[in-house]
Amino acid sequence: MLERISKKVEHLLNVPSEVLKPVSVPKEAYDYVRKQYNSTVILKNLLEKVTPDSLKVIGITHVDLFIPVLTFVFGEAQLGGQVAVVSTARLRQEFYGLPADEFVLEERLYKEVIHELGHTFGLVHCSLNKCAMYLSTSIKFIDLKSSGFCRECQKQLNKSLQLLKTDR
Repeated sequence: MLERISKKVEHLLNVPSEVLKPVSVPKEAYDYVRKQYNSTVILKNLLEKVTPDSLKVIGITHVDLFIPVLTFVFGEAQLGGQVAVVSTARLRQEFYGLPADEFVLEERLYKEVIHELGHTFGLVHCSLNKCAMYLSTSIKFIDLKSSGFCRECQKQLNKSLQLLKTDR
C-alpha cells in the first residue's frame, strides 16, 4: 500500500518518492492520560531523521494522534517545513465498528498524505470542500474531498515546487 501511495505522490507532485525503512514511534510521544500519541513530538523525532538529500519526509503510523488543543488529529505537518506525520488509526473502517476495507483505507491515507504534504509546501487549509487541503475534522470530510488540489492551491503548490527546484 505504501509503495502504491508513494508512486501516486511521485506522479502528482512530479518529484521522486521512496518508502524508507520503518522507525519506532518515540516513547516520549505517548500520553498515558489520553492514551494517544502527541504528533508534535513525533514530528520533532522525524526531523532528526531528515537527511540533506531529503525534500520532504512523511511518517505513516498506526497509533492514534493528538495535539494538546484537539481531541485527535489524522495528521500534522510543519507548515513550510520538511516533515509530516499521518496516522491510519482513525482512517480504518474498524475504528468506526465497520468491517476492514483496505481500498477505503488506502484512499483515505493517500488523501491525508497529500493534505499534510501540502502543508509542508506552505499550503494552508482551503475553503473548498473538494480540495485536498480542506480541513478534515471527521472521517466524512476525508471521504468527501478529492485527492487533488483546487486551482488556487495547485497554483501555490507549483510555485513552492518551482522554488525548491531552483534552490537545489
